[in-house]
Amino acid sequence: MNRVAPRCSSRTPRMHVSIGTMLASLALPAASPAAMADPAFYANSFEKVPSPAAMTDLGRSLFFDPSLSASGRLACGTCHDPAHHFGPRDGKAVQYGGRTGREPGRRAVPSLTYTQAIPPFTEHFNDDDGDDGKDQGPAGGRTWDGRAPSAHDQARAPLFSPFEMANASEAEVVDKARRAPYAGKFQDTFGPHVLDDEARAFKAVILALEVFQQSPTEFYPYTSKYDAWLRGQATLTADEKRGLELFNSPLQGDCARCHPSAIRNGAFPQFTDYGFVALGLPRNGEIPANRDSRYFDLGLCGPLRTDLADQSQYCGMFRTPSLRNVAARSVFFHNGAAHTLRDAVRFYAERDTSPGRWYPRRPDGGISTFNDLPARYRDNIERGPPFGQRPGDPARLTEGDINDIVAFLQTLTDGFVPPHMSGTGSISGGELSHCGEIEGRRQPAEFRVPLPE
Repeated sequence: MNRVAPRCSSRTPRMHVSIGTMLASLALPAASPAAMADPAFYANSFEKVPSPAAMTDLGRSLFFDPSLSASGRLACGTCHDPAHHFGPRDGKAVQYGGRTGREPGRRAVPSLTYTQAIPPFTEHFNDDDGDDGKDQGPAGGRTWDGRAPSAHDQARAPLFSPFEMANASEAEVVDKARRAPYAGKFQDTFGPHVLDDEARAFKAVILALEVFQQSPTEFYPYTSKYDAWLRGQATLTADEKRGLELFNSPLQGDCARCHPSAIRNGAFPQFTDYGFVALGLPRNGEIPANRDSRYFDLGLCGPLRTDLADQSQYCGMFRTPSLRNVAARSVFFHNGAAHTLRDAVRFYAERDTSPGRWYPRRPDGGISTFNDLPARYRDNIERGPPFGQRPGDPARLTEGDINDIVAFLQTLTDGFVPPHMSGTGSISGGELSHCGEIEGRRQPAEFRVPLPE
């Protein structure tokens, strides 16, 4: 096993720091995904140049304030609970919000962790993996359908979603911010008259939310057992190591094809390629919208996203999420079709070989496969390994294989304390980052990243 020290990579930019630097210089670093998405937004239009620390503190207050919602009962943190790695706190397929607090959502709530390097959406993504000419298709953007090009666009969307905070206008949001107990923080952070102008005040709201959600110590700390193993601080068990091998194997799990697990360009893996895929999931009757047999959530081509409605080749595709902290979830996939991690992995193994386990029977006794996608779009469904076999064929993954992959995925949960550091306090992302620094210093030899042979 070779050991090399990691280098900070432009593929995993430190958004929390770069935003502060940007505001001071009125220009974003070229490597920042946010800069590519909306450079004009970051031009400083405030009386005072805000500091990252002040914006983070204000953003935290906004994130956990239910009074910002029309119902007065729903905060960002209600659905994105920090105790559950900024994901849902329960196993409900969708959460409820809206002006009455009783309007059901349309999709399972994703985690907000490890989103800092997501690029803006493009229909033609070319990765920097040595084959820049290869068009990998649609990739990037935030939310399940990638319609939010930046972190502040993602922060803005729930404020107006009829299923979430359901505000009618920016003026309604600003009015609530003016009356909030933390209104003084706006003035301390952005200048004494920031709340006087509606447009400037609203910009301050979503900028503060964006900066808070890019805070490394809270949203991308890289403190999992797998990160400790990459640093040479921990040892994987036999089950975990075999799970990693199955995860990476192109002929078995093939998970790493969409959820890369290796260090690249010195950056720790995000466990997503930012791409989109149609998995052919079973329809979930727990979603109230699905009670209407005419309703279909088609991901990239609608109904929540409208600009690609005529691109039928994208129908049924949803963004590939990061698998970091996936073992802490109790609802999986965009439609919440699975409620245990083991079942989520098992779906990949058995979708094609044992479809009767996943899809309902038709009146004629046949199996209604891919019943959450109209037949005319089913050519879009992913068929590569571990899919692609016929009913009755042996699955590419055995029950033991599934258990091992689950064991490996459990190593991706943040909060692991390396054995030789127990009793000395946990290492946070701010102290030991994915770029290999401790309190701003390069890592000593014992913290260097081992690359598997």
